[in-house]
Amino acid sequence: MKTDKLFYRIFLSQPSLIAELLSDIPEDCEYEYSAPVVKEKEIRLDGLLTPISDNPDLPLVFLEAQMQKDSEFYSRFFCGLFVYLHQYKVARFWRGLLILRDRSQDLGSERPYQGLLNNQVQKLYLDDLLTQENLSPNLAILKLVVTPEIEAISQAQNILASAKTVVEFRRNLDLVEAILVNKFPKLSVEEIQKMLDLREADVTQTRFYQEVLQIGRREGEQQGVQQGESNMIIRQLTRRFGNLNSNQVKKVRSLSLPQLESLGEALLDFNNLSDLENWLMNNPN
Repeated sequence: MKTDKLFYRIFLSQPSLIAELLSDIPEDCEYEYSAPVVKEKEIRLDGLLTPISDNPDLPLVFLEAQMQKDSEFYSRFFCGLFVYLHQYKVARFWRGLLILRDRSQDLGSERPYQGLLNNQVQKLYLDDLLTQENLSPNLAILKLVVTPEIEAISQAQNILASAKTVVEFRRNLDLVEAILVNKFPKLSVEEIQKMLDLREADVTQTRFYQEVLQIGRREGEQQGVQQGESNMIIRQLTRRFGNLNSNQVKKVRSLSLPQLESLGEALLDFNNLSDLENWLMNNPN
């Protein structure tokens, strides 16, 4: 999995993460994540977070994740950013957030952009997280991206154990699996699940589910997981494309758990609600 899609999934599923990384953004502020194409140069930005609120003081956030050496990184980032501002006649204040692997990366000269880097762009070096303990669940997920392979499984298990609800558990499980698949490309999803000591097809049998929810009947457990999954997917679709109509909501809620999981993967590539309608038509329950 390419890192841009991986970080897209992280920020789409963890909307509160942006407030943790940019100190001047309120915790309850909601952003819509997109990946726009800047037409003049055909430069695709990694991510643009747009405030859902009409509050003009909330900035656009241009998000870029770069894990490898790239001597043209800064020039390409600022080129795409300013072409976007010009093309879309943006009047709102903006911020930049660069998620980088470490401080030794060669990303090109900073000197032409030093003022912007000092004032409007914040850099997060993931390697700095490796020496930090007691991180929030959101930051722990980012830390997992650069955690050495020998420690990755135990850290992933700690992230899953910290979940307080079934919805949070399933969301974290999805992200943890995506990160580990990227980290261990020679292993299948089933092999990674075995390493985590989880069975995706039956989350209700995990120790987390039994201890936290304390639900004795399997039918009730399955319904709780299904409802939580459908709620999360409806929320993600609403954030990206606006409110769903009642028929669309009804169809999503009627999907089986495997269908919901499949839809959760597919929606990352949706461009509008017509894609949702097509998916529902091709995946009847």
